[in-house]
Amino acid sequence: MTFQDSLSAAIFAGVVAIAVTLLIEKYGGAVGGILGTVPTTIVPAAAGIALASNNYSDLNTSLAIVPAGMLINGIFLANWRILPTYFNDTEKIYTTLFIITLISLSIWFLCGLIILKIIQISYDLSLSSFQIGLIGQILLTILGVVMSWRIGLTPRGKNKVNKYVVFSRGIMAAIAIGVAVWISSLGYPLLAGLASVFPAIFLTSMVALWISQGPSVPMGAVGPMILGGASVGVYAIVAMWALPNFGILLGSIITWSLAVIFWSIPCFQFVKWRQDNSLNSI
Repeated sequence: MTFQDSLSAAIFAGVVAIAVTLLIEKYGGAVGGILGTVPTTIVPAAAGIALASNNYSDLNTSLAIVPAGMLINGIFLANWRILPTYFNDTEKIYTTLFIITLISLSIWFLCGLIILKIIQISYDLSLSSFQIGLIGQILLTILGVVMSWRIGLTPRGKNKVNKYVVFSRGIMAAIAIGVAVWISSLGYPLLAGLASVFPAIFLTSMVALWISQGPSVPMGAVGPMILGGASVGVYAIVAMWALPNFGILLGSIITWSLAVIFWSIPCFQFVKWRQDNSLNSI
């Protein structure tokens, strides 16, 4: 594993990350929330961790925590729908934004520590990486369905997201993936797996959209982003099988295709169905 490998994974992750904010801005929270959460940064992350790992057992250990990590991200996003309802002073939107960001990140780090401990115990109980990943994916799916059941209005953005804010989210995503690959090369697969799903994309999406569009656009995107983001967990589970059997390049293509076809597309149809039903009941 070389520095160039980590840098390549980081750069690719940063480039693909920028598209999510633009998709939500253009298509609204429901549609953009799904389109913007197809597996992206997990692709270079998994490939980079595979290159950094001494064997595929370490890779699977890193991938096993990804669904649970996405569950934490779901909790992180849920805060962005729930917490704004407790702030009624529309003149202090930046203060509100800072408080919500601080609370959400604090909860993410606390949940991350708990998840790491739970997964370590799970391995002590002789659960396999696949079983651990599947349990996390089931819990993530339940949260996504609950948060997407009543979507309501998910308006499109009326203002352009500041280009510097969009660029910053690419930088944050690149740093997160670069750090994850680097940690994996040091021999800490669990930490690498958790770092690979640090909510850089979700955080910068929420902040960028909040600043440019106001709270309603990011709040409307929360449910679809949780459900759509579960495709990352699907990618991780499938990658445990595909990367060892087909190699990094072909395995990544197969894994991404399966995650999109069997998760992202059905989730898109589910979200549209729930949105139509929610709006008709108003």
